[in-house]
Amino acid sequence: MYESLHGIVLNTIKYNDRHNITHIYTDRRGRMSFLVAQGNTAAARMRAAMFMPLGLLQFEARIVPGKDLCTLHDVRRTHALHSLYADPAKNAIAMFISELLSHSIQECEQNDALYQYIATSVQLLDTMTDGVANFHICFLYHLGSFLGIEPDMSDYQEGFWFNMMDGTFHSRPSASGHNLRPEQAKVIYLLSRMTFSNLHIFRFNREERNQMLDTILTYYRLHNSTLGALRSPEILKQLFI
Repeated sequence: MYESLHGIVLNTIKYNDRHNITHIYTDRRGRMSFLVAQGNTAAARMRAAMFMPLGLLQFEARIVPGKDLCTLHDVRRTHALHSLYADPAKNAIAMFISELLSHSIQECEQNDALYQYIATSVQLLDTMTDGVANFHICFLYHLGSFLGIEPDMSDYQEGFWFNMMDGTFHSRPSASGHNLRPEQAKVIYLLSRMTFSNLHIFRFNREERNQMLDTILTYYRLHNSTLGALRSPEILKQLFI
C-alpha cells in the first residue's frame, strides 16, 4: 500500500553498507522508520542531502502491515531551507532539536498540532535574523504544551516556588524535592512570555541561557523517561555569548 505523506526528518543512522535508516515524523502516521539506499553516485549524494535533520519532505511511502521498516518513493522537498545548514548557529540548533525530538517523540499516530508546530518552527528558524540565540529556549518551552507537560502558570505569584514534578507554583517547596527556588521559578514565568516574534527583546548572557537550557531539559527528563542524555546541548552552550 502506498500513501502520500509529509514529513520532518528526525535523524538518519547507518543500517548496513547499502542502506541507512531514516526516522521521519509524518503528518498522518506520526513517527516512522524508512530504509533509504546510500551510495557514492551524484544521485545518491543528492538524495542523502534531502535527509538532513529537520528537512521538510513530501513522499510516497510503501507501507507493509507487520513491517517496521517502510520504503519511500518520489521524495521532494516542500521547503528549501536556505540558511538552516549554512549558518553554524542555526545548524547547531537544528541538530539539537532533531536529537531532542528523536528521543522524545515515539508515537506512531497522527498529531496534527504537534506536526504543524515543528514544521512551522523549522521554517521560522531558517528565515530568522534576530533573536536566533534564544530560539531553542523558546522552542523547548512551547513544545511542552504539545507533549502535555506545559507548566501551569495560573497560580504564579512572585516569590512562589515551582514544583517540577507537577508543573505548578506554590508558596512553599513541595516534599518531592524537585523544586525551583523563587528566583529560578521567576525564569519559568519569563519563558512563558517568550514567543518567536519577540525573541529579540530578551537579553541573556551565556550563563543565564545555559542555565535555562539545563533547567528545561531537567524538567523534560522528569516527565519523559525516553529523553536520556543528549550530546548536542554542549555544542549549543559554546556558541552564544
